[in-house]
Amino acid sequence: MSKLILPLTVFAMCNLYSNTIPAEAMRQLFDVAVERDRLGNAEPLPAIYPKHMAPVVRKTEDGARELVQLSWGFRTTKKSKKTGAIIQPGAWNNARDDKVRSSGLWKWSFEERRCLVPASSFCEAKGRNPATYYWFALNGDEDRPPFAFAGMWQTSRYEGKEGPEETETYTVITTSANEIVKPIHPQRMPVILEPEDYEQWMNGSADEAFELLQPFDANKMQIVLSSEGEKSDAVG
Repeated sequence: MSKLILPLTVFAMCNLYSNTIPAEAMRQLFDVAVERDRLGNAEPLPAIYPKHMAPVVRKTEDGARELVQLSWGFRTTKKSKKTGAIIQPGAWNNARDDKVRSSGLWKWSFEERRCLVPASSFCEAKGRNPATYYWFALNGDEDRPPFAFAGMWQTSRYEGKEGPEETETYTVITTSANEIVKPIHPQRMPVILEPEDYEQWMNGSADEAFELLQPFDANKMQIVLSSEGEKSDAVG
């Protein structure tokens, strides 16, 4: 059983999730042909943070689905407020559902580069010093049934400390919190898609995709673990 020691940090929505789904199961669940699996020897990921690499399902130029490792968080150039010097780039790991069609950071990715983000659970924190961390998963026969967040991807181009850089990145779209998440994080939660909606999300029009940006049914979810601060042994 994998164990994760969480740092003493209060996470904003949504900055921590897990993907412990075997590659073969991801291929079956997300209809990806074996030859389109680019993950290699993918290991279970009990803790995925911003700027970490993680599996994403996206469309290729010929319209097929592929499994690839991308870095979590669209990157933008960031400068020191004190000196104006280039520092580590910002990572925009969440996109609000009410901004995806208007914000320049999100608009074209929402129109043209939607993706599925495989996951097995996600974490929210409540309080501080110490925070209590809550892991949410779906109900089902398995301990943590696999699911997918609604995501978008892009090739981020930005200025780094050594000059221009580019990174293939993805972001997770958030919406209003449902009744199980709201007591922990009152405002937002990631958009979880039903399997029957994957095709609409990947290949539908922008209007059809936007219709799917809704809070997931709270009755289909559960809290699988809660623990405090550094002492928590969270299995995502």
